[in-house]
Amino acid sequence: MSVAPSTSTATSTLPPALQALQARVGHVFADPGLLQRAVTHKSFGADHYERLEFLGDAVLDLGVSTLLYARFAQGAEGDLTRVRAHLVRQDMLHRLAVLLDLPAVLRLSEGEAKGGGAQRPSILADALEAIIGAVYVDAGFEAARALVLRLFEPVLDESGSMEVWAKDAKTALQEWLQARKMPVPTYGIEATRGKAHEQVFVVSCALPDLGIQVTGEGTSRRAAEQVAAQAALQQVMALSAHQVSASKAPPAEPVIVRKPVKPRLSRPPGGAGGA
Repeated sequence: MSVAPSTSTATSTLPPALQALQARVGHVFADPGLLQRAVTHKSFGADHYERLEFLGDAVLDLGVSTLLYARFAQGAEGDLTRVRAHLVRQDMLHRLAVLLDLPAVLRLSEGEAKGGGAQRPSILADALEAIIGAVYVDAGFEAARALVLRLFEPVLDESGSMEVWAKDAKTALQEWLQARKMPVPTYGIEATRGKAHEQVFVVSCALPDLGIQVTGEGTSRRAAEQVAAQAALQQVMALSAHQVSASKAPPAEPVIVRKPVKPRLSRPPGGAGGA
C-alpha cells in the first residue's frame, strides 16, 4: 500500500547533482522534492529527512527480509535474523551510501559541513534510509523493495554463503584461515577522524601470506575491524584453491653455486732452478 504523496511540487526541477543521484538510485521521482528532502540534514532546515528515515528503516528491514527469505530457502529463522542484522547495520549502510556518492549531495549547515558531517557514517546511513523511505512514499513498496534489491543483492553475491553471513566477519575470516593452517590476520588502527564523541576509525586487516591488506571504517575500533575483516573475507573467498596452496608452499631450497677449485701444481724437488 502506498503512502499519500508529499505536498512538494511535482514539477520542481532537481539540480544536476540530484538528477545524477536519481539515476544512480534507479528511480525517477514523480515528486522530486522527496529526493531533495531525503538528502537534507536537520542542521540545514526544517524540511529535513528524519521522517523519511523513520519510514525507510521499516521498509529496509522488510525488503532485506524478503530478499533473504527468497535467497536462502533453507535458512533457519535465527540465521536469517543474524544475516539481516549484518546487512542493515550502520557500517553497511554507510558503505552503500558512499557507493551512491551521497557525501557529494548532502545538504548540511555550514557548521555541520565544516565539522565533517558529509563523511559521518551515522548521517550517511540515515540519509540512505531516508532515500528508501522517499521511494516508498513516491511509488509504494514494490519500487522501494526493488531499490533494496539493487543495493543488497551485489553485497550478498560477494560472499554467497549463508554460513559466512550468519557469523561475524572476524570469526568467519579466522575460521577460514585456520581451516587452511594459515596465520590469523593482524589488525591495526591507521587513522581516526572527527570529534571525540563522533570519531571514525580506519583499521587495516593484513594477511601477509596471501598478499592481502584492506581497510575498513567504523564508529568504533571493533566496528571498523568487522568492516575490514569483511573486505578481506570477500577477497580470500575469491581466491582459487591453487592460489591458496601456492601461498602455503614452503620456500624453495636455495641453490648454492660453488666455484670450481683449480688443482694446485706441484713444484719439482730442489726448486725451479734445475741442475
